[in-house]
Amino acid sequence: MTHATEKIAVGILGATGTVGQRFIQLLEGHPYFYVAALGASPRSAGKAYSDAASRSWKQSTAIPAEVASLIVQSCEVQNFKQCRVIFSGLDSDVAGEIETAFLKAEFAVFSNAKNHRMDPIVPLVVPVVNSAHLDIIPHQRSVHGLKKGFLVTNANCSTTGLVVALKALQDAFGPLSRVVVTTMQAISGAGYPGVPSLDILGNIVPYISGEEDKLETECAKILGATNSDATGFTAPAELKVSASCNRVPVIDGHMESVMVEFAKRPAPSVDQITAALKSYTSDAQKLGVPSAPENPIIVKSEADRPQPRLDIMVGNGNAIAVGRIRECNIFDVKFSLLSHNTILGAAGSSIMNAEIAVAKNLI
Repeated sequence: MTHATEKIAVGILGATGTVGQRFIQLLEGHPYFYVAALGASPRSAGKAYSDAASRSWKQSTAIPAEVASLIVQSCEVQNFKQCRVIFSGLDSDVAGEIETAFLKAEFAVFSNAKNHRMDPIVPLVVPVVNSAHLDIIPHQRSVHGLKKGFLVTNANCSTTGLVVALKALQDAFGPLSRVVVTTMQAISGAGYPGVPSLDILGNIVPYISGEEDKLETECAKILGATNSDATGFTAPAELKVSASCNRVPVIDGHMESVMVEFAKRPAPSVDQITAALKSYTSDAQKLGVPSAPENPIIVKSEADRPQPRLDIMVGNGNAIAVGRIRECNIFDVKFSLLSHNTILGAAGSSIMNAEIAVAKNLI
């Protein structure tokens, strides 16, 4: 295990969007990385970042001075030659081909888009859950004929919070058989300008295009393992996930109501489940990377928690909050969880994945 001794130049694709802005905010003063190049659409290319993003900047902190004067480039490989790492906040409409071009040009690419998540040789990594899946990178490089480049994807933002809790339960009590999850997802998950105000204010929209399918398929890949020769992934045979997704008028924070059934009988008690969630430790913590939260899961004992207004920044946004853990008269246990959809659910995961890649000598 190593840590960066000299800061690594990174580029951000989709830099003016919601996720791109969060990358810029989180990378300010980062001990491993510095932002050397920014990419966005042709309408922003050629402008100083402060001009390109001034009207759309939605973060609670100001645009960092060292980024404000950078000239935004088009998202082409030749404009990022000084970078070693690429963080992509591109929309899935354009991400696939662009990210592939950067991969083939020997960059380490960390993507937030859905395009490559289910590729059989691309790790789909939630950094506080399955960083061991990065072990497939040597095989990915060999398939593409690369020496340094690789591609790692984040999970969907609603999947991310869920699998942290499920991983803790799977590790403690063995395979999970059935999971039913109902999400209440913040509007920032739709990007900017996102959901029209007349659709969401005083309202709940019980449909998010493609979201339920992502939840139901991504969990199995994340909670599975690499095969014996680290050339692919095996999914848990028992696990079935059913999801219902809703958009709610909250700025940040995805709430999820979860029911879980265990494969082994008898099922653990509520006290055992609570203890397992509290004591869960991730590889990111063991590797000592700077973004790893002290506790990936914060259990709230109050009857009405977690809540986005009160609990969204647990672990600096890189942990989840879990509460209302109780018996279920259909499955074995039910609980509520909250995750920060643009930190752990997006930019924060990519940054922590890159930190882990540094620690594993992949960068």
